[in-house]
Amino acid sequence: MSSEDADQPTVERVLPPRAGLTTPENPWPLRLLSENLHAYIARCDPTWVEGQVVELNQRARVTYLTLRDVDEEISVPVTLFAREMAAMDTPLERGMRVVAQVKPDFWTKTGRLSMIGQGVRPVGLGDLLVRIERLRRALAEEGLFDADRKKPIPSLPHRVGLITGRNSDAEKDVVRNARLRWPAVTFEIRNVAVQGTSAVRAVMGALEELDADPEVDVIIIARGGGAFEDLLPFSDEQLIRAVAAARTPVVSAIGHENDQPLLDFVADVRASTPTDAGKRVVPDLVEEKAQVARARVVLDRAVMQFLDRERVALESLRSRPALDQPEGMILVREEDVDRLRDRALRTMLHRTDREKDTITQMKHRVRALSPQETLSRGYAVIMTDTGAVVKTSEQVTAGDPLAVRLSEGELTVRTESVSSRRPGQTAGRPGDQQ
Repeated sequence: MSSEDADQPTVERVLPPRAGLTTPENPWPLRLLSENLHAYIARCDPTWVEGQVVELNQRARVTYLTLRDVDEEISVPVTLFAREMAAMDTPLERGMRVVAQVKPDFWTKTGRLSMIGQGVRPVGLGDLLVRIERLRRALAEEGLFDADRKKPIPSLPHRVGLITGRNSDAEKDVVRNARLRWPAVTFEIRNVAVQGTSAVRAVMGALEELDADPEVDVIIIARGGGAFEDLLPFSDEQLIRAVAAARTPVVSAIGHENDQPLLDFVADVRASTPTDAGKRVVPDLVEEKAQVARARVVLDRAVMQFLDRERVALESLRSRPALDQPEGMILVREEDVDRLRDRALRTMLHRTDREKDTITQMKHRVRALSPQETLSRGYAVIMTDTGAVVKTSEQVTAGDPLAVRLSEGELTVRTESVSSRRPGQTAGRPGDQQ
């Protein structure tokens, strides 16, 4: 350093109060960033979390754990001190499901973030059962387990979707038993993890893929037996809701007869074992052939009975007189027509004769009442020269010409005298005219 530099006073640099105010010309010292991070993280509250122990490294004074989420591929390191390990009743083991209270801690010298754990307690079987039962009741209240939501399995599926573990006994049992019953059955198999933290996501992905395939008519989710903890993914709420939303019928074949995860409740069909699932999804070829044979026998018998019945009916119809002697019907109708025609003719003649007699009588009556008939009996009709009939003596006077009409012929006369004498009176009474 030169003497001139030594004579100049030292200027203290002012650091930015916040990280956002730092610049390349005025940066923070690394220690300040580490101290600020430590102070910020130290203000975080402790949090109770649940996870599965996947790594365990025990030392004299400190135990290092790695907790993994029960559903996702997310892991967090946790540090336990000796006093926490000593307070536990059950020693920790890999694969154990635990609940712990963790508080984040930032180590300033190395810049490492870790979790300080305390109150670690294993999640017992009873706690898991209580959680599953609570979830089962909640889903049942939503109606996800209702019988009217379940879809029927097709009698002969075109293709069967199978979700199971790779090279598992469950896959072999399903495929073998299905093909023993129906050799032509085809499978669309998806080998996924069926236990562990990735099982739920893997099974849901395979289910979504098979459900979108129009060739797949039914989906089987199969897994062999295992511990209760190994079957927990098949009671996961996300998987249950995915199965409920599937359009394709789903068959649950998880574990053995006594194992019953929540998947069994939401599935359209529950098979007690993978072997049972292989038998349920396809019909038995031998039994179907036997049923076809029985149906053919029944059909043949029904056809023969129908033909015999119709043959008897035809013979009965042919034996009837109408068909045996069809001309008899014509003869009977001909006789009826002749009889009716004769009766109509007789009736008409009788009516004609009767009406003829009536006309004759009326003719005689009219003749008897006619003027000509009166004239034939000796009467005459006297008329004036004007043609008027003379009815009284007052109509004529002495000397008037008159016409007399007889029964045959007519006379012309002249009136000599007029008298008002009536029949039965004597002549010469007063009023007579000469």
